[in-house]
Amino acid sequence: MEKEENQNSNSDSVEEIKDNEDVDKSTEKNEDLKPEDKIKELEDRLARAYAEIENQRRRFEKEKDDAFDYGGFSLARETLNLIDNLERSKFALENDETLKNSEALKKIVDHLNVIQKDMISILKKNNIEEINSIDQKLDPNLHQAMMEIEDDNKETGTVVQEIQKGFMMKDRLLRPSLVAVSKKTNKKDENLKKDQKSEENQSKSKKN
Repeated sequence: MEKEENQNSNSDSVEEIKDNEDVDKSTEKNEDLKPEDKIKELEDRLARAYAEIENQRRRFEKEKDDAFDYGGFSLARETLNLIDNLERSKFALENDETLKNSEALKKIVDHLNVIQKDMISILKKNNIEEINSIDQKLDPNLHQAMMEIEDDNKETGTVVQEIQKGFMMKDRLLRPSLVAVSKKTNKKDENLKKDQKSEENQSKSKKN
């Protein structure tokens, strides 16, 4: 037992001596440096420390600016939901058979239009703008295609219908526009339909 303790004690002593030797070597190395080399080493350390502080400051400034510029991001999204609800309410009222063409309906819709216009005006004052979509080429960064509509007068992939408006907050996408895009008519299907119709007409003629 005493032998084991002596071995452990000796081992600790050896490690302590080794650590002291490393420190002594490091100290000797620094002492061996010329004064001008020591100054250069200190200058290098100070330069690295200053560069790190400067990087931290820049990161902090950017985070602060982003917080200021986009701090209302969540609130803006909630406001868009309110505008959507107004639009849906207006649509439901305008298609209500019991209210159609009534003076009461006209007053309610006019009032809803004023509220909606005011809300959009507030958004614009806070750098929130509608995305122009109609007749624009589909842009995956701004638009989300929900359906395709055959239209031979438009280039394929052109936005021909806006299902839900999209908005930008400065240079950041608040929400994409939900759109329908054009596609060319399938000529094969058209010709097939014409042939089927022609056969039907011929069949009817024979029966008569």
